[in-house]
Amino acid sequence: MSTTDPLGEIFASTRRSRPEPSWIERVPLPVWIVGFVALIMPLIANNFWLFQVFGWTFILGMIALSLMFLAGYGGMVSLIQMSVAGMAGYGVAILGTSGMGDLSLGWPWWLYIPVAIIIAAIFGTIVGALAVRTEGIYTIMITLAIASAFFYFTRQNYEIFNGYSGFNLVVPPRLFGVDWRRPIPFYYLTLGCAVLSYLAVVYVSRSPFGLALQGVRDGPRRMAALGYNVTAHRIAAYTFASVIAAVGGILLVWQNSQVSPGTVGIPAVIDILVIAVVGGLRRPIGPFIGALIYVLLRTFSPDILLGFGLSGERFKTLIGMGFLLIVFFSPDGVLGLWDRWRERQRRKRDPLRDGGKR
Repeated sequence: MSTTDPLGEIFASTRRSRPEPSWIERVPLPVWIVGFVALIMPLIANNFWLFQVFGWTFILGMIALSLMFLAGYGGMVSLIQMSVAGMAGYGVAILGTSGMGDLSLGWPWWLYIPVAIIIAAIFGTIVGALAVRTEGIYTIMITLAIASAFFYFTRQNYEIFNGYSGFNLVVPPRLFGVDWRRPIPFYYLTLGCAVLSYLAVVYVSRSPFGLALQGVRDGPRRMAALGYNVTAHRIAAYTFASVIAAVGGILLVWQNSQVSPGTVGIPAVIDILVIAVVGGLRRPIGPFIGALIYVLLRTFSPDILLGFGLSGERFKTLIGMGFLLIVFFSPDGVLGLWDRWRERQRRKRDPLRDGGKR
């Protein structure tokens, strides 16, 4: 009597002969739609939306993405990311060209841009080496303390950072005959950097290093018992996140054409945390969603307040109320609300699933 299953062999051979789906087929259709809309956005939106709304969204999203990587995959809530971005911004202003010709060194772009990123990454790594020796609220406090010290140092130091005034006329280099600060080129520049940062985080999170980092997040003692260097993985995560924040900081300085202590002030540091939490700390797309919500509120809330006869300077009130509402109803941010809505829709379509529970 044969012990083989002819029907099982047919199914097995069918699975073996079926080709593996390509990376194009694995990308969901909504992602292709969003990507197509992003590419043709200059045909739809005006210069204000391209430069001020979407450009700012991509920049803040990148800086918040660096925080999301540390918090979501490493379990480390760091408030130093805006300071790292500001360090890179000061780097391009000091090493490159600006309106302060007596302080800027005037290096070529192919030299001062990577050097500024490296300096910012080293700064973030040093802070990370100090912060990883703490946990929970202590990590937040030590990174906040360093961010505060960096803010006051830049405001009081005139020999290097030009004190309270900072640097103005800090613009991107003119490459390939393109003025990259014009709305359409700047939109594509920030979009490209945001996409590359997103893909880098997705790739690293699925790499052996990223999986080990998530293991360190969930069980540091168990990972240490397995032979992993917990401290080294956490510090390396700070270095990787600092590179992303540094690129975002350079773009932010180019957008504003200036950098000052206000760029790295405590309100800006807290804003990055708010953006990351509102969007969601579990997926890389969350910071960009949170950044878009923040930019829209920051841009249009003064007009809304003035429409109700209130002072437009109280726009932070609307931002704070929006933050409280989202966190109250969904600790996972906007993405958590979206997941819950999808789950309810799935249960409505298939009420017998999960034992008929609702």
